[in-house]
This record gives sequence, structure tokens and C-alpha cells, in this order.
Amino acid sequence: MKKPARLDIDAILDDPGTRIIVCCGAGGVGKTTTAAALGLRAAERGRCAVVLTVDPARRLAQSMGLSELDNTPRLIHESEDGGQLFAMMLDMKRTFDEIIEAHADPERAGQILSNPFYQSLSSSFAGTQEYMAMEKLGQLRRSDEWDLIVVDTPPSRSALDFLDAPERLGRFLDGRFIRLLTAPAKVGGRSAFKLLNAGFGLMAGALTKLLGAQVIKDLQTFVSALDAVFGGFRQRAEMTYQLLQAPGTAFLVVAAPERDAMREASYFVERLAEERMPLAGLVVNRVHTSPAAALSAARSAAAAEDLESKGEHELTAAVLRLHAGRMQLAARENREREHFVTAHPTVPMAKVRAMSEDVHDLTGLRQIGELLASA
Repeated sequence: MKKPARLDIDAILDDPGTRIIVCCGAGGVGKTTTAAALGLRAAERGRCAVVLTVDPARRLAQSMGLSELDNTPRLIHESEDGGQLFAMMLDMKRTFDEIIEAHADPERAGQILSNPFYQSLSSSFAGTQEYMAMEKLGQLRRSDEWDLIVVDTPPSRSALDFLDAPERLGRFLDGRFIRLLTAPAKVGGRSAFKLLNAGFGLMAGALTKLLGAQVIKDLQTFVSALDAVFGGFRQRAEMTYQLLQAPGTAFLVVAAPERDAMREASYFVERLAEERMPLAGLVVNRVHTSPAAALSAARSAAAAEDLESKGEHELTAAVLRLHAGRMQLAARENREREHFVTAHPTVPMAKVRAMSEDVHDLTGLRQIGELLASA
């Protein structure tokens, strides 16, 4: 089997041209820890990095020894070389609110933010998380406050849903009903909004009886605010999408050496290729090895069986059994990596050995960063 190229993590982190790193992969493979470790290592090598997690779980905060993070970048660590590490967790509703506040005057923004139809849209509308992930990433990049942004995406295949955000948003905004509501063209000297309001007036009696006067008023307020809500958003989302395709972005697919996780990794690699996204390589976490790798599983098991049959050295026999099991696990993991390399021979790979316990502070993240760099 052809040996995969080594994934040089430090070369990626040290390159000032690398401005965005996107970590994607299945759930439960150490993706958040990898993103946090990359951010810390970059900061300790002199960069000003921010780690953005789109995963609603609190894994990023936990990996840094914190109870929580919010929608504002928080300073986590400053290095002797002047580097800084910030971290934040996407709050999709707060990000949506920020769009309103940026694209409407204070009075109108207040009306929109308190509108029940808007509140429902901003917290539960299908795809809102992906739209807001694109928006927040674009905001961070445009601010130019950080020279490296590390994105921790949601688990499983939804990790790449944000790549579809511009297209899906475009389909939504180009729908016949939305075009009617937001059309700027004049019709017979009256705007589409005036026609819509006139239509509401004709139906007011029936609708008021059915839904209530306040509901009708809230709906009209929301309809009139749609243009402010979505104004310029599709353009910014498309700009962010193009930014992700640019040379300054590096996608890292993260996996564990298990069948399902490696199949997901193959899916991510193929999807990124279809989208022409710049793939940097594959990180395989939780790889099991043994310091006594020269002793095969078969020899170890045979030696243990021999000792057990003689009723001697029970502790030694137990250790040999454990070693045999570990070597068998390592062999299975190696076969899964071989299958991936056969399918994707040009993808660079870094292997990170399994840790004895979960990472919950900067010391643990620093150790993971060192393993990533030396893999």
C-alpha cells in the first residue's frame, strides 16, 4: 500500500496566507478538541487566532476548562510571542439580531426584534444555523481582528450544510411569495407592499376573526421588515462561500480509525472536491499503538496461553492478553486507514495517538497540538 503524504500542521499554521481553517467530520471523533488545539498552537506560534464552534454543544468550552462561551470572541490565552487565542460559540439568534441591528434604524430594529414571527424565524427556521454560520464567519473575516479563524463545524454530514447556505437562501428569496413581498418595482404607481397591504385590508375582517387583530398586525409588521432582514445577506453569504474556496482557506477532515467515521471522512473529501474547496488533509484521532509493537498479537496470545496452562505468572499472562487485544485493535484501525488511502491516495494524513483521558484544559490541548505537529 502506498504510504500517504504527511500532513504538516505547523506549515499550515505558520503560513500567514492561511486565514481560515475549517475542521469537519463525524460526531465523536475529537473534532472540537482538534480545532481548539490548532488554535492554541497557532497562538503560541505568534498568531492571533479565534476558534468559532458552530456545534451547539459546549464541547469547545469544556476542552478549554471553561463553563461556557457565547457569541462574542473571548480571550483565552496570550503567549510570550505575542500570540492570542480567542474562542466563541455561535449563537444563531444573536447573530440574526445583529444583522437586523446593522441593517435597520433603531426604531425599526426594535419593532422587528420584538415581532413574534421574527422571533420564531430567527430561532427555528430551517437552515438558520447554517446561514448564521456563514454570516458570523464573514463578519470575523471582514473585521480583520484575527489573522487566523478556526471553525469547528457541527457533527456528521450537517457539518457541510453551510456550503449550501447561499444556494438555499437564494431559492428561498427567489420564491414567488417572497418576491411579491419584497419587490421594489412599482405596479400602477403603487409598490408591491402597498398592494399587499391593500390585500390584507380586503381580507382583514375574515382574518381578524380567524387569527385575531394582533396576529394580523404582527404579520404585517414582519412582512414589511423582510427586506431589512434579508437585505444583502445572500450577497455576503456568496462572498463567504468564495472566501472558503480561496487559497487562504484550509479544510481539515477529522476522523477516528473506525469504519463509520472513515466512511464519513471519505464522504467529506469527495464533497469538498465537488465544491472545489481547498482540502489540506485528514487528521485521524485516537489511534492505538503499543510500545512493544514488535511482539505480535498472535505471539502474545500464545505466550499468555502457555503461562496460563502452567498456572504460572498470572499477572504476566494478563498483561500479555491485554497487549494481544491492543495489537488486534491497532491492526483493525490500520486496515481502515488503508481502505481510505486506497480510495484517496493523494490526501495527506496526520495520526494522533489515543489519550488516556479527555482533554479539559490548555495543558491537554497543548499536548494534542504537539501530537498533531509531530504526527
